[in-house]
Amino acid sequence: MIYSMTAFARNEVKQDWGTAVWEIRSVNQRYLETYFRLPEQFRSLEPVLRERFRKALQRGKVECNLRFNANDAAVGQLSLNEDLAKQLMKAADWVQSHGQSTGVNPVDILRWPGVIAAEETNMDDIQADIMKGFDQTLKDFKDARATEGSNLKDMIEQRLDGIVVEVEKVAEKMPAIIEWQRERITTRFEEAKIELDEARVEQEMIMLAQRIDVAEELDRLNSHVGETRKILKKGGAIGRRLDFMMQEFNRESNTLGSKSINTEITQSAVELKVLIEQMREQIQNIE
Repeated sequence: MIYSMTAFARNEVKQDWGTAVWEIRSVNQRYLETYFRLPEQFRSLEPVLRERFRKALQRGKVECNLRFNANDAAVGQLSLNEDLAKQLMKAADWVQSHGQSTGVNPVDILRWPGVIAAEETNMDDIQADIMKGFDQTLKDFKDARATEGSNLKDMIEQRLDGIVVEVEKVAEKMPAIIEWQRERITTRFEEAKIELDEARVEQEMIMLAQRIDVAEELDRLNSHVGETRKILKKGGAIGRRLDFMMQEFNRESNTLGSKSINTEITQSAVELKVLIEQMREQIQNIE
């Protein structure tokens, strides 16, 4: 499987305690870099999240965002400390019976520390639900990277097919080009009224053939195409290997262009450069 470094995933978690929304997005990067935006009460999750990213991904600049909204209606129920409230009311009655006006309001009793309290929300349960949501988001994120990676693979294979076509064109035209050069040299000798010397003509042709011989470059281009296909078939984190192959492709296409003495060969060399550059741009996004 080939993975793109460019992807996005979003997942919403809904429970009685409220809602949480995970968002993960990434772009190409030489190494794996992770950035988090988490609510303060979930900061402790960052090391766990970072480790899960490290196990799941190889490269890319990854941004992970969590939005949390608590459900006010789900806040823990209020509990009344009846014994303490009774003691306070009894104390207020005793003060009242001794001629002192207390003017105690029942609400004041409820406000007394320890009389009433809200049950604490179980954060462990909330974090467990949120982490399940993260795992699903991470799965969706990897699936998105895989889908984009598959598209990139198809595009690269199409460009490889184009390179093979151009290599075959050049290979087919080379015999005709060499023969054309032979006729050209012969014509120049005749125009200059130089007595033809077959040995001299052959010598010139040998020197010319050495200068314009591109068989080695064509063989290497075909070899690079085969090696690139193997890398694509193997899958995994192959971005760096593919980038290296693009350097090799460029080297051979440059040599081919420098040896070109025919407009058709030059056009093929230019087309090779275009195909290689198109692959190189897309390979920058492969993990």
